[in-house]
Amino acid sequence: MLGALRKLFGREPGDAADPAADRWVVVDTETSGLDPERDRLLGIGGVAVDGWGIRLADSFEIVLRGEAIGDATNILVHGIGHGAQARGVPVAEALAAYRDWVAGAPLVGFHADFDRAVLRNACARANVDAPDAPWLDLAPLAGALVPDAYRYGGRSLDDWLAAFGIECTIRHNAAADALATAELLLRLRSLAGRQGTRGHAGLMKVARQQKWLAGGD
Repeated sequence: MLGALRKLFGREPGDAADPAADRWVVVDTETSGLDPERDRLLGIGGVAVDGWGIRLADSFEIVLRGEAIGDATNILVHGIGHGAQARGVPVAEALAAYRDWVAGAPLVGFHADFDRAVLRNACARANVDAPDAPWLDLAPLAGALVPDAYRYGGRSLDDWLAAFGIECTIRHNAAADALATAELLLRLRSLAGRQGTRGHAGLMKVARQQKWLAGGD
């Protein structure tokens, strides 16, 4: 199928002649709690998206090793058990691998401020340079593009996945959540395109305006 598309359109995904084929990366994190300044980063999941869609072969998943093992209540949420945490990749090594995978691509997340803060703080503690790339937050973008759904309660990732009929096989698993978020990105990007907004910068502008109008919600 991909070969047929390449033949039909005469260009490879990522070809500089096709701005829509730029590589974006969708990222999700799992943490020991909900305070990005205090709680520990446990896992990172991500998948790349380009003009052709989701690039499953270009994905990222890692569990970080840490001295502090999460409590039973949190483990029930994120599913990263004691054994998985103990066998995880050393923090600095994991974060360096994440940075190299991002490779300067624009970043995408749902409630992205949380993921950005968690990753920034973890990188700072580990003396690893955090990826220096802009984040597109799909939460306000969805509210701007589908205002009726937002007005009647569309706030969480689950709300928007349900609104667009997107299934997530394992919620609160970083890799699965990133994949579901990538599917949401494709739906929102297509909707925005029909409304005349294209590109990461254009979508970021719409998301920022919605966030300002909603008072930072």
